[in-house]
Amino acid sequence: MHILYLYPEITIKGGADKVIAEKANYFATHGYEVTLVTESQMGREPSFPLSDKVRHVDMGLDFYKQYTQNIIMRAVTYTTLMRSYKRQLSQLLSELKPDIVITALGRSIDILPAMKDGSVKLGEAHSVRAHLRSFYLIEQKGFFYRMAVKWMRRSTYRKIAKLDALVLLTPEDADSWPEVSCRFVIPNAAPPLPQSVSTLRQKRAIIAARYNDAKGYDYLIEAWSMVHRQHPDWKLDVYGSGELHDDVVRLIEQHKLTESIILHEPVDNIMEKYLESSIYVMSSRFEAFSLVLLESMACGVPCVAFDCPNGPRNIIRNGEDGLLVDYLNPKALADGICRLIDDEPLRHRLGEHARRNVQRFSREAIMQQWEEVFDKLTNERHT
Repeated sequence: MHILYLYPEITIKGGADKVIAEKANYFATHGYEVTLVTESQMGREPSFPLSDKVRHVDMGLDFYKQYTQNIIMRAVTYTTLMRSYKRQLSQLLSELKPDIVITALGRSIDILPAMKDGSVKLGEAHSVRAHLRSFYLIEQKGFFYRMAVKWMRRSTYRKIAKLDALVLLTPEDADSWPEVSCRFVIPNAAPPLPQSVSTLRQKRAIIAARYNDAKGYDYLIEAWSMVHRQHPDWKLDVYGSGELHDDVVRLIEQHKLTESIILHEPVDNIMEKYLESSIYVMSSRFEAFSLVLLESMACGVPCVAFDCPNGPRNIIRNGEDGLLVDYLNPKALADGICRLIDDEPLRHRLGEHARRNVQRFSREAIMQQWEEVFDKLTNERHT
């Protein structure tokens, strides 16, 4: 079976890029022919390694150059790039003849459903419906943008409904797509369990997340200021990058936490950093299905997270292997962190259960679900 993935670029050390790379590698080393087609890799090394068995094709389309142009030239540039994208993709599908084409619901959704190459067209969501393609950020710019986004949402949803099937990360998000007749729920896979576990005795908490609006750094920093007043000997390690970096630095300085919150660049060995920590903190406004929770739990590190829409509530069993606290409530987040700091036996119990419970998301179990979807869709196409 030949699987072709459509993805903008593998350049960010973030969850979606990691999931795509790991799935492509897994299937390529388990008997599938796999092609990863990116739009704008532009010669950059993938942020996560790809197996030699994965064919990587980049279209060389620099979609970023439009952002330096005025609105008229931006429209012209985007239209030209999309025309080239459509032409190249049509040629690739004709040459490679994949059995299944998987779109991560980026701009490829604008052209893929109409292509009649005989392949199964499958959507793979990495965010919840309301935050697809970052429309929520555009509509915050004003009335005109809200009207434009309203049209773009309707258009995008109609095209997604034309796919053969859609895979969502949580049952709640699946329920939000009534117009899609064929839906599957497959969560992200946890990493293999490391041989060692955290001792949970280090006075360090950790968060690994991009500096963007979704991750709720404003709530995190406010919560940590409360934690710092009670436990000034504890540190919070932050691993991330992104557009709000300077804003995060300013907030940390305003709260006089520069000695307590330590900012780090993203690292390849993030699992080692979890093993050096005692608590994982998640302050997200929303999540689809958080890979970092799975990773930290695999290291035996208990998590404290906002009970935000989707994601954490599908992973953490509150009071058993982690703590879910009131949504967007910094004091509740601080109280949860302090509870784990003050109660070492609780910290160890939750960490032990976290490592055990996360195994229900083992890579083998999750990939088997994907293979069953592939078999079902291709068998239906051939009958």
